[in-house]
Amino acid sequence: MEEKRRSRGWCGWFLVVIVLAAIALALFLTLKNKMHKSKEPEAEPVPGPPGAVTQKYADALKVAVQFFDIQKSGKLVNNQIPWRGDSALKDGSEARLDLSKGMFDAGDHMKFGFPMAFTATVLSWTILEYGDQMKVVNQLKAAQDSLKWITDYLINCHPTDNVLYVQVGSPKVDHGCWVRPEDMTAERPLAQVNTSAPGTEVAAETAAALASASLVFKTTDLVYSNVLLKHAVQLFTFADIYRGSYSISIPEAQTYYNSTGFGDELLWAASWLYHATGEKSYFEYVTGKNGDDYANWGSPTWFSWDNKLAGTQVLLSRVNLFGSKDVSNSKILQKYRQSAEAVMCGLLPKSPTATSSRTDSGLVWISPWNALQHPVASAFLAVIYSDYMLTSRTAKISCDGHYFRPSDLRNFAISQADYILGSNPMKISYLVGYGDKYPQYVHHRGASIPTDATTGCKDGFKWLESDEPNPNIAMGALVGGPFFNESFIDSRNNSMQTEPSTYNSAVLVGLLSSLVTTSSVVQSFT
Repeated sequence: MEEKRRSRGWCGWFLVVIVLAAIALALFLTLKNKMHKSKEPEAEPVPGPPGAVTQKYADALKVAVQFFDIQKSGKLVNNQIPWRGDSALKDGSEARLDLSKGMFDAGDHMKFGFPMAFTATVLSWTILEYGDQMKVVNQLKAAQDSLKWITDYLINCHPTDNVLYVQVGSPKVDHGCWVRPEDMTAERPLAQVNTSAPGTEVAAETAAALASASLVFKTTDLVYSNVLLKHAVQLFTFADIYRGSYSISIPEAQTYYNSTGFGDELLWAASWLYHATGEKSYFEYVTGKNGDDYANWGSPTWFSWDNKLAGTQVLLSRVNLFGSKDVSNSKILQKYRQSAEAVMCGLLPKSPTATSSRTDSGLVWISPWNALQHPVASAFLAVIYSDYMLTSRTAKISCDGHYFRPSDLRNFAISQADYILGSNPMKISYLVGYGDKYPQYVHHRGASIPTDATTGCKDGFKWLESDEPNPNIAMGALVGGPFFNESFIDSRNNSMQTEPSTYNSAVLVGLLSSLVTTSSVVQSFT
């Protein structure tokens, strides 16, 4: 009997201890939450004009913009690349068009309109956001000239309202030759989209390119700006009315630049047209039914030549943060901004929702092919959003209750840029021409063949197979990048890792331009 009483007494005290512990824990968590809330960051200082130059990014930017000159097609003007000359002068002749300008896509001599238009859009966005910083380090004019080289071509690709030429060259024929662009002799057929063979994504991306470029040239060449905008409006109307994927209309596109959908390009183009025109119809386009159909709110995506949703979300956050009250208070715009912040939370390494797709050294890594495209594009968006936050006095974003400041986003962008420039396990700069150690066997026809060599289509492959480093330096080429284990095989035949692309250079120029000085205040596009 005594034992039972002792047992009951012990159980009673044990329950009392548990209740007291629970109360103490609740008080602790309440105090912790109050302290957490009290420690919400204050807004960081509003930036002013471009500040001190960070020399390594200035040097890297000077190198990076040169790749656009290497990729130029047509009759060159003020050519600064000693091993390049005029090429593809008859492109477009079968349609009685001058399609000689534009840029070659990568290490080949194809002109693919979809990624080339994306190159122009990103280059325009870079100049609009960071032209003041580019000017400080004397790279603005070079970027503007390269942009115009592409937009001149895109204008000529659009001879009538509902026709857009989207490809020059046959991939099978082009890739079956290893020859300098100056020595090409193969036929270069054209491919187009039209009302019976639509290509919504490529037409909309071209509209975005020309609309954004119209803003770039508005203060320096109003006539040209108006021409760009006229084509942009026509192309968007064509893209929207005659909906269909160019991957279906041009089946061979599936092998090279297959589109996974056109809704993102429609929203992207409409967003740029709203910035370029101020017309409410484009705002209503992205905030109405098309937004419901295509915006995919709250689901982070990777910004790339194929998917523009993350870029659209950041671009429309600009309207939410800086637009007039009649539009900035839109609940739908708030959804775009919340989606943009979900993208940012996925990038920040200490965020609870951070992507796990990273190398051990912290590089965002999504695909073995062209691995650097995603970290560079992500870093570019991160630093833009960081600057939007600074100028708007937005102190923080919340990632599942954890707060992050603009400086956290900028530091993420810096980490990706520094990795590319040599702070990686291989101790190699993936930007050709920058630093003491960079790839020597870039998968690039023009760079691999001596200028005095006489080669035909097939015998030029001896230069692909050569054990000697490239005789010509592909200055500014951003190669594909490392494998997930952070290894890199510098071989001309390893196109997965050593082939550069023009659109990758566009996002890299954007990233470096954003970092070349301290943050500068966000300016109006108009």
